[in-house]
Amino acid sequence: MTHDIPYIKLSIVAIFIASTVYVHFRGRVRLRFFRQLMDHSTFMAPINCLMYMFSKLPARPYLPVAGFPELKLLEDHWQDIRAEAFKLAAAGEIKKSDKYDDAGFNSFFKTGWTRFHLKWYDEAHSSARELCPVTTELLQRIPTVKAAMFAALPPGGRLVTHRDPFAGSLRYHLGLVTPNADSCYISVDGERYSWRDGEGVIFDETYLHYAENQSDMMRIILFCDIERPLNNPVARWFNHFISHTLIRAASAPNSETDRTGGINRLFAYVQQVRLFGKRIKARSRFAYYGLQWLIFGGLLVWWLFG
Repeated sequence: MTHDIPYIKLSIVAIFIASTVYVHFRGRVRLRFFRQLMDHSTFMAPINCLMYMFSKLPARPYLPVAGFPELKLLEDHWQDIRAEAFKLAAAGEIKKSDKYDDAGFNSFFKTGWTRFHLKWYDEAHSSARELCPVTTELLQRIPTVKAAMFAALPPGGRLVTHRDPFAGSLRYHLGLVTPNADSCYISVDGERYSWRDGEGVIFDETYLHYAENQSDMMRIILFCDIERPLNNPVARWFNHFISHTLIRAASAPNSETDRTGGINRLFAYVQQVRLFGKRIKARSRFAYYGLQWLIFGGLLVWWLFG
């Protein structure tokens, strides 16, 4: 059987290439070629294509909130949720991490974005149960909400264009404290949506998107990951498996009382490598990208023929 191994490996590579091409051309807005190659969506492409294949929903940037009737519970209590968000914001609890323990959102902190995690593919954070009992109790009553946080974007704040890594979920935003104006918006695959107090929106976060607050007031939303409806029981099992292993490992704490996932326990060490890479890039972009190609190309050749 050993003579068949290179063909098996080449088949795996072909699956990655085909999946990446599909992800890249799925939307109207696309990354540049070399950025796409090194983006996390390339490494997750085969998994995400399975989620797309068995999705009950159409491939659109925005989806009707009415298709998720369980979320009406949050919209009915949006003022109670907002009251807890106000208290957190006044106490300085909606904040960036002061450590390298939030890999998924670390790059957003430098443009002013801040957060307070309520839950992350698990039970509610202990700090959230203590400080936000109403919101955590409401979230507990909606099993399809896999993760939730309060997310704030200050005046002049902007999130760079990106796509989230995992297609097993959809993103729900509920406006809590917003300018109620078109100057504060999110753009998903080139289509803009402006937040409004008490109103929710659902979008597919694996399309390229960015957010911008051009107003003179803070924007605070309830930010949730909602399980993507799938039409195949095996695909649903696989979605749950990835969620409860890989995605759950990205859990980030608000305080010392909260659990830190394995990915974030390693992130402090990984960040040192990233910072070293940024220093090389600042001196020579050619050297930086050349080193990336050398490392990943060498690993690929070793894996295929080693």
